[in-house]
Amino acid sequence: MAALPEYAWRLAPDGYATRRQLRAMGLRPGGQDVAAELRRPRKRRGPLIAYLYRVELAKPVRPMTPGRTAALAKAMRARRTCPNCRRDAGYCIPPSLGMCVACDAAGQTAA
Repeated sequence: MAALPEYAWRLAPDGYATRRQLRAMGLRPGGQDVAAELRRPRKRRGPLIAYLYRVELAKPVRPMTPGRTAALAKAMRARRTCPNCRRDAGYCIPPSLGMCVACDAAGQTAA
């Protein structure tokens, strides 16, 4: 396997982008392999590595379909629903509590 080209942090040439940068441009990697990597040294740990993709090989982001929109809404509704009081908390229930803050403060347990 050939080694990937490495660049210093913030010194990548034009034509390369990270996943987040591609997404900001309305693109996605589209199945292409990683083309290069950025390395940022750190003092007490290993270096930070960011993978780069070729912009010209990137494909447009797929549009959101009504089915995907409905599935995402259902998943988010499930994350906001308290298992104890069965109400929509208006925020995602913290996994550390397992219930809404009101139920946790009241000392209720999961049924």
